Amino acid sequence: MRPSPADRPPVSDGWLSDPEAALEEAFAVKPDPTAVALPSGVATGIGSLPGTDINEAVRTVFGELPDWPYLPELPGRGVGSDMIGRGAALLAGLPVQWWASGWQLADLPGRDARRAADFLERDLDALHEVADAATGPVRLTAVGPFTLASHLWRRTGGAMIGDHGALADLTGSLAEGLRHFTAAAQARLPRAQLSIQLDEPGLPAALAGRVHTESGLNFYRRVPVESARDRLREVVDALDIPVVVHCCSTEVPLRLLQEAGVGAIALDLTLIGLDDVAAVDALGEYLDSDGRILAGVIPGFGKADPGMAERAAGRITALWERLGFDPELIAQQVSVTTTCGMAGASWDYAREAMRAGREAARRLRG
Repeated sequence: MRPSPADRPPVSDGWLSDPEAALEEAFAVKPDPTAVALPSGVATGIGSLPGTDINEAVRTVFGELPDWPYLPELPGRGVGSDMIGRGAALLAGLPVQWWASGWQLADLPGRDARRAADFLERDLDALHEVADAATGPVRLTAVGPFTLASHLWRRTGGAMIGDHGALADLTGSLAEGLRHFTAAAQARLPRAQLSIQLDEPGLPAALAGRVHTESGLNFYRRVPVESARDRLREVVDALDIPVVVHCCSTEVPLRLLQEAGVGAIALDLTLIGLDDVAAVDALGEYLDSDGRILAGVIPGFGKADPGMAERAAGRITALWERLGFDPELIAQQVSVTTTCGMAGASWDYAREAMRAGREAARRLRG
């Protein structure tokens, strides 16, 4: 229905040469930018890939997962390309170095920290080279504050997760670094709809007080749920793009993540047994409140076979039936991906897994 004359915005002589077109534009329903950046009913990936050639990796991802490509991580390049090294290189005002067998705070950035920063720059340049004209969704990746704090050591010893004040400082530093990182990516892909995935495999352990101390004999005290929610909210609020959190655990804190403002949650759906009433109910509650998931249903490594796509789609539809939800909502709330990263897979398998994800998503769309 067209708006009545009284409802129409005033049209000046110099506004547009076609007033009717201007009215159509003014009253058109604009797409939700978050929905564009976080699509559902499509196939995507989680994070790591095999090999050391970032340009090849980006080309493969954009070729095989065109509906929701992402910036892959290549830990095979060595120290500085690992998840913790990448995250440490993003910290603003907190220099780090690789020491003995781990990352720690330092007075000045060490050689390996500079190498990690160089890897990040190369990754962004590869995005620009392969996809500078991209107009659709593109997802960046980085480690989250709790997993980073569980593996980053203070100068005086011990992980930063053991000092809640240090954890707060690290969170603020990471939020600022991510803000610069996403801005640099947007400058290289000016028309893309960006989101960022924060990898938090260590979050459940931090909440439960199961992060080992240096000796391996004890555990750091748990991070209170309220504190964890506030720290994550700080990161989410610092960014101008939607945030996805990936947690490949049997204890994904769905409500905490939703309350922190996370736009979607990536999880390993194969870890949730359909007979696990508590886990299924928690996931159902999250989905019933319009939550979105990246469902990990394709193995991250192994041998490809023709039945992968069918099994993946069947795993999702079985959950939906168990929950009693309308099957038409699957394509509105679920994207298909691997259970975790594929750094340990062969390139042939990685490509087949991406194709299986595309086929599974097609089956779910009907």
